[in-house]
Amino acid sequence: MVESTEILIVGGGLVGASLAIALDAAGIAATLVESAPPRADAHPGYDERNLALARATVNGLTALGVWPLAAHEAAPIRRVHVSRAGVFGVTRLAAAEFALDSFGHTLPARALGAALLARLEACTRLTRLAPATVTGLERSGEGWQARLATADGERTLRTRLLVGADGTPSGVRAALGIAATTLDYAQTLFVCTLTPQRALDGCAYERFGDDGPTALLPLPQGRAGLVLSVPATQADAVATLDDAGYLALAQARFGARVGRLTRPGRRHAYAIRGVLAQSLIAPRAVLIGNAAQTLHPVGAQGFNLGLRDALTLAEHVAGAVDPGASDRLAAYAAQRAPDRDGTARASHGLVRLGGLAEPALRPLTSLALLTAAALPPLRRAIARRGMGFRGQPPRAVLERGP
Repeated sequence: MVESTEILIVGGGLVGASLAIALDAAGIAATLVESAPPRADAHPGYDERNLALARATVNGLTALGVWPLAAHEAAPIRRVHVSRAGVFGVTRLAAAEFALDSFGHTLPARALGAALLARLEACTRLTRLAPATVTGLERSGEGWQARLATADGERTLRTRLLVGADGTPSGVRAALGIAATTLDYAQTLFVCTLTPQRALDGCAYERFGDDGPTALLPLPQGRAGLVLSVPATQADAVATLDDAGYLALAQARFGARVGRLTRPGRRHAYAIRGVLAQSLIAPRAVLIGNAAQTLHPVGAQGFNLGLRDALTLAEHVAGAVDPGASDRLAAYAAQRAPDRDGTARASHGLVRLGGLAEPALRPLTSLALLTAAALPPLRRAIARRGMGFRGQPPRAVLERGP
């Protein structure tokens, strides 16, 4: 028996779940397929990473009814401090200079995942299949047909719009025949929480060095989220360090600006690579989130960009007689292009500029940091884009007055 669904979302991670909620709020029926059980502790994407959520993202999550369920575990980012070891330039930004209370918030991915799952429970037009995996995809008339393996046996779903939200190694992207450009940054990212001697007081730090960037993000109760990248060739050695050795490495990379770093939590490692799909759309199909673009974590733009994908797509299919119509998908791709392309270029450029190891080239980094610090129009543009207001953002993330 072949069942039908208007929109089939493959992947129930942070972005796929957000899209499902946005569609339900817009009165659109959809089916969400996720390979992990519907529990925050069972989903690989709902882990101990600490997400720097841009202001636009907080606005969007508020509009979805998700933020009130997670805000108690978030910490505001009121200031940003960017520097590079071995150079004298520094860029400092404060939300207050733009008459804002914050640039965004830091939130553990597990807390956001739990909030999304709680909000999914309230959806009335959404069908959730979890755990379930897609075992086959093929074109079928005016849409796609998906074969699914579920706990109750095999099912077949026909849909007029297929959405690939299944992450970096996207099976949907491969089935659509969309090629992707892959860039191995030859770096491994280690994340954990720790306690700095002096509280960060709402300041997010990004420190570049020869071996990669290091970030320290504010968390509640005096804790901080450490994001430490190392060359992939050193990953095994760093992974085997005891807590004292790991803290010594972090202290050497970050310096003493917040005092001694203590009480590290459990470490998690992630290989860093960039993936950019050569198209966002195919006939009656679209890619969002990491399936469309996986960015270097510097600048923390991955989920922020993916949420804007999800919210924009929901706006384009809202009220549509045919959600998979080619003109709607083309309009979606056109709206997302400036934000996607600009954010990807900025992320990659920041990695390259901050990672210039040759002494003769370091003045370029100093000049960039000093220029950003000195020119008010540039500071304003950096702040606006960092907060997620690049190009034509989805309406759900825009600022709302009192």
